Order: sequence, then C-alpha cells, then structure tokens
Amino acid sequence: MPNYLARLVPGRFRKKKTIIPVVRMQGAIMSGGSKFKPSLNLANIAAALDKAFAKKDAPAVAISINSPGGSPVQSRLIFERIRALAEEKNKPVLVFVEDVAASGGYMIALAGDEIFADPTSIVGSIGVVSGGFGFPELLKKVGVERRVYTSGENKVILDPFQPEKESDIDYLKSLQAEVHEIFIDMVKARRGIRLSDHPDLFSGLFWTGRRGLELGLVDGLGHMREVLRGRYGKDVKLELVGAARDFFGRKLPSVGGMFGNVDHIAAAAVSGLAETVEEKALWGRYGL
Repeated sequence: MPNYLARLVPGRFRKKKTIIPVVRMQGAIMSGGSKFKPSLNLANIAAALDKAFAKKDAPAVAISINSPGGSPVQSRLIFERIRALAEEKNKPVLVFVEDVAASGGYMIALAGDEIFADPTSIVGSIGVVSGGFGFPELLKKVGVERRVYTSGENKVILDPFQPEKESDIDYLKSLQAEVHEIFIDMVKARRGIRLSDHPDLFSGLFWTGRRGLELGLVDGLGHMREVLRGRYGKDVKLELVGAARDFFGRKLPSVGGMFGNVDHIAAAAVSGLAETVEEKALWGRYGL
C-alpha cells in the first residue's frame, strides 16, 4: 500500500514496525569540550540516552561506539548511566563497535548486554595511560624565571617545568594501578565466564574484533542493521537519537551555555586546539 494511503488507515489497523532507538557515541572521551569540537562525555550524551530509553515500545536500545578512549571518569559515568537506565526501563542494550572501542571506549561498551564488532574493529586496551610533556630547560633558554609558592610539599608534583622525580612517577603509577584494577573488575563483572584466560587480556593490548570474539571481549561479529534485522525482523526500523534541538531545529547548547565574550571565544579556541592534538594522539595509537 502506498505511504499516502497507509496514513489514511486508522492506527489500530496498521502494521506496526519495530523501532530500535540508536545512540551514536563518537570521539575521544573528555570532560568539558568546546563549541568548536564537542567531546564525548556524560553532559553531552545524557539527553540522547534519556530520550532513547524513554521509547516505551522499543524492545531494546542500540548503541554505536567509535572511541579510542580518554577520561576514565567520564567513561565510567557514561557506563553507569546506561546501566541505570537499562535497569530502570527494563531494556536490553546492544552495543556495536565501529572502528574502535578501546580503553575508555571499551569501558563504555561493557554497558551492553551484548557487544558486536566488525572483524576488523579494534577492541580492548584494558589498561591505563597518562601522557604529558616536560620543559625543564625551556625557561632557561628563553630567559624566563618561574616562581611557584606552595603551602604543601606535594603541590607541584609532576610539574612539567621541573625535572622528573622518581617519587612523583611512583605516585602516579600507584594511581594508575588503582584505576586499572577498577577497570579489570568491571570487565570481569560484565563479561564473566565469556572471558578467556589469555595472560595478556588485561595488559593493555588491543585486538581485532575477530580476535576479541575468541577472547570473550565481544559476543559476535556483525553490523548493527544486519544483527537487528536478524533479531527483530526485516521490517525493523533504526531511529537515530540525537541531541535536543530548539524550535528552529538547531542543537541546543550543552552544559556550559552559549558563547560569551571575545576572551571566552579565544580561550575556547585554544582549548579546542589542545583537545584536537590530544584526540589525534589517542586515535593514532590504534593506527587511525
């Protein structure tokens, strides 16, 4: 029946399609972000998640992930929000990996009751990394004297303008070990007996989707459309859920509001540049 005629038929007589809301999570996971380059974090994705899980007739919620990782805090916050909504609305969550779901990206993927990937996707990297730069000789070369005054002996720990201290590195590694342990516990709790006993599973290594299936990091290989059609029928309709929009169809601002004065715009531009460099480094680790 043509669409224009179908609309004339009373709703109770129409054949209802199964609608699956889809939330797409793309990019490095960072708090804040800017108007120039929004980051993947809870503040920017919460509204889309709430909207997706609010669809009463949907039998499940699908989440597409394409992220090399980033902030472990934001990763956990997104994970916790997905699980809380899934339990509150009693809906299964199906996660689909695009290019990569590694490190914090894989932490978010753990929120899925099932995880699917392409055979060539990158998954895993269950570890913690911190990076930075050191400039202990730069100030001397340009003739600048740096003056720092503290009321605590550890307030300048890991100062990039001072030589590295062994005690500072040891302290940072102890923090990384604690976060790594939390990450491992999340993987074990969510993946359970599906995990293999591979000795490098929690070493920070990453694998293809095909290898990830063998290791128990994912449940199947396939793309969102084919998997959902196989499960809910060929008439299933995927409905992408995006950010909230105003009356004119424009995306509403996230937490942080609209642009301020010129100084705020300049600061946002500089911040966006730094975040772009950091994000490129994250993607580059996986050859992307």
